[in-house]
Amino acid sequence: MLLLLPILAPVAGGIFVFRQKKESLRNRLVLALMLVTAGLVCAVCLTPEQTVELLTIQGRLHLALRSDLLAKFFLVLITCIWAPITLFAFPYIRHEGRDRQFFGFYTMTLGILAGLAMAKNFVTLYMFFEMMSLITVPLVLHSGTAASRRAGFQYLGYSVFGAGMALAGYFFVAYYMATPDFIHGGAIDPVKAAEHRPMLLVVYFLMIVGFGCKAGMMPMQAWLPAAHPVAPAPASAVLSGVITKGGVLAILRITYYMYGVDFLSGTWPQYVLLTLALCTVFVGSMLAYREKLLKRRLAYSTVSQVSYVLFGLFLFTPAGVLGALLQLVFHALAKDVLFLAAGAVIFATNRTRVDQLRGIGRRMPVTMWCFTLAALSLIGIPPMPGFLSKWYLVTAGLEGASRVFGIAGLVVLILSALLTAGYLLPIVTAGFFPGRDFSGERKEVGKTMLAPMLCFSAASVLLGLFPGPLMSWLGGLIPKMF
Repeated sequence: MLLLLPILAPVAGGIFVFRQKKESLRNRLVLALMLVTAGLVCAVCLTPEQTVELLTIQGRLHLALRSDLLAKFFLVLITCIWAPITLFAFPYIRHEGRDRQFFGFYTMTLGILAGLAMAKNFVTLYMFFEMMSLITVPLVLHSGTAASRRAGFQYLGYSVFGAGMALAGYFFVAYYMATPDFIHGGAIDPVKAAEHRPMLLVVYFLMIVGFGCKAGMMPMQAWLPAAHPVAPAPASAVLSGVITKGGVLAILRITYYMYGVDFLSGTWPQYVLLTLALCTVFVGSMLAYREKLLKRRLAYSTVSQVSYVLFGLFLFTPAGVLGALLQLVFHALAKDVLFLAAGAVIFATNRTRVDQLRGIGRRMPVTMWCFTLAALSLIGIPPMPGFLSKWYLVTAGLEGASRVFGIAGLVVLILSALLTAGYLLPIVTAGFFPGRDFSGERKEVGKTMLAPMLCFSAASVLLGLFPGPLMSWLGGLIPKMF
């Protein structure tokens, strides 16, 4: 029953958040739910692996949860990001309006993500994945404008279509699985699958493209630059930092726990998916470089940076997975800071375009120092942690079986790093060095909004300087995937 509690507490609590009209009591309730959920996640992570069977649908189709090491990793990541952003959201959403709507859905989403992390099989994963899409649409629709409605329905359409592709694929592959559950090394029965290997590879490719929609992988990435500019900054932060990682988690489960590396290594889907990941890295960086709207620029950056993770996963090597998971964590921290900083700028100055940010570092120095550290991490400049993940990704590519993709990965990642510097550092330089004719009044946001940015920035610096504990944790997780 312990595994149910991190799901039920925020989902059931979110209902009471909807009903609470008094702001002070509602904020206390939301904070209490965040703390309770964090405590429950700690309890799950500190206990041995557990399994809970929820419901048998028919035959081998059943809903079940399991707290394996990958589930614990995602639970910690989700909780550590969700709680600080809550503090930022209190004053921001008070200014935006519709507090009850936002915090109700925001709180419930945390529970759905916990269920997604602990899904024991595809049916459970698919259920929570679709719930995640449905319950986060109101976060995009929050402002109620025509643009937000278009973006929200685009997000929903892409998400449902992508997940539907994955579900259709499961109908084909289920017969060839030795067990319906995700298992280390893959659940495919090699004897049953031998005669229909080409079909199963096509099915795998379609399933990954479907789930890759949520991760922003081409050709189904268009929802990201549409949703981020219209969503409130706290929603943009969790969409980029956490929700996109839901797609990565699904890809991880399908690749390493359903099919298995032995079945997929050296096949055409691996090479096509590596190509798509590298194309997404480059195209996302190029579009971000050309974009003038700040939040849309950061959205294109997310398209690019999350595909670094996918590139590492599709290498099918332990070093590639290590680089991918490190990039997953470091990107989540950096992109949360960037979106929160963008939200703070909009909150304080109502400026939304890059060309309006001249001198913003003088007016909001703490916010822009946090922005700068996050930008350096995304570019991959040591000692920020983004350098470490990109180093592992490049070396994993060069040491992999396909030398061509290793060299291509090196070239694309270097080009992407240069483009990332090209679309982030001019914001920093114009912000801190506006010229002699600049005059502006200091107008920093309050401590409640600054605290999460400082927290994430400090975590990034510490992980860049002392990555040992995180790498040791991942070192216990990764060997079990092969």
